Amino acid sequence: MFNKYIKLVLAVLILAYAVFQFIEGYIGNGIMFILLAVIFVFLYFRNEFILLAFLRLRKQDFPGAEKWLNRIKFPKAALTTKQQGYFNYLRGLLVSQTNMNEAEKYFKNAVKLGLSMDHDMAMVKLNLAGIAFTKRRKQEAKKLLSEAQKLDKRGMLADQIKMMKDQMKRASVPNQHYGGHRQHRPSKRR
Repeated sequence: MFNKYIKLVLAVLILAYAVFQFIEGYIGNGIMFILLAVIFVFLYFRNEFILLAFLRLRKQDFPGAEKWLNRIKFPKAALTTKQQGYFNYLRGLLVSQTNMNEAEKYFKNAVKLGLSMDHDMAMVKLNLAGIAFTKRRKQEAKKLLSEAQKLDKRGMLADQIKMMKDQMKRASVPNQHYGGHRQHRPSKRR
């Protein structure tokens, strides 16, 4: 794993060599080197290890995703700001299975750094709402849930949001006992 700026330097050097190939008359080589430079520019904006971790998560392979994320040793040097947001988002998803406090920290960092897709931010807010609800911070959970619903423009998380709202309603309704329970009055002693 190397610094994000090295990718740009390599792209510029390869592009310069592609121009040299065009000048020498090797058009095919020039086109190939331009495509190679485009790959390095793409990897500057989309980190390869984060992409591979997303692919592992799609297959529900949490250890595999964690393995790819662990290859990023220094996220601030190797990733752009949005990529750092996704790094924290993925870390939060992986850690949420075992440690909610640490997952909350990662999710809050992801919100602070920002994510490029609205549905990803909605997922982060939904997870934060679930964590806040389990920690009995209902007002914060309601606020985060409404933010998640606003961000979910395509309705991809509609079922999860509805389920969370139902759980919050059930938890806020006091237990009521109908019939069956009589108040016992203490008997008078004589």
